[in-house]
Amino acid sequence: MTEPSDPKRRVADQAYDALETMIATLQLKPGAPIVESELIERTGLGRTPTREALMRLVSNGLIVQLPRRGLRVGDLMLAEHLDLIEARRVLERLIAATSARRATPDQREALLAQARSMVAAGEREDLAGYMEADQALDRVNHAACRSPFAVAAIAPMVIQCRRFWYAYRHQGDIRQGAQRHLQLAEAIAAGDGERAAAASDALMDYLRQFAQAVIE
Repeated sequence: MTEPSDPKRRVADQAYDALETMIATLQLKPGAPIVESELIERTGLGRTPTREALMRLVSNGLIVQLPRRGLRVGDLMLAEHLDLIEARRVLERLIAATSARRATPDQREALLAQARSMVAAGEREDLAGYMEADQALDRVNHAACRSPFAVAAIAPMVIQCRRFWYAYRHQGDIRQGAQRHLQLAEAIAAGDGERAAAASDALMDYLRQFAQAVIE
């Protein structure tokens, strides 16, 4: 198994995070063909980590591989989005409660720091800063729960929700979203699994209300 300190692993994760951000922020639009050489140039990372990142994105359904047509960015799932949020709700409760029990002191501090960064970014309407802190908060939370199966299952749902939110962001309240994340981080940092699960539900309620406003 590759250790987290291994440089190759770090570069592959950087490539994955970079491509995830491009997908979530619609720099890579739904249905767009994937040109590996262009992605390598845009990320400044090598062929091997970029390829590994692409395969991870294929495995979780965010990039699709079509016979004789190569790789393309997956479509936004507008019709199924509410069902996706309800499936995500169950996993988020598990991850939040488990993180509250298992997070290290450094991880608890990092969760609070990233949530506060989201609040600050929301106040100044810094969308890029908000999404960067959101992505970082998820990384810490997923590491803290130490439940790789739950994390593997939820990862594509998180990116789909992030992409959906970005696509229709003008219909949402960035400050409210930041506050929901802060409440979640505070509960996990306090080691209160029950409160963390409730805060997770509140965050999913926010995402569901946002999605309903878009769809209806």
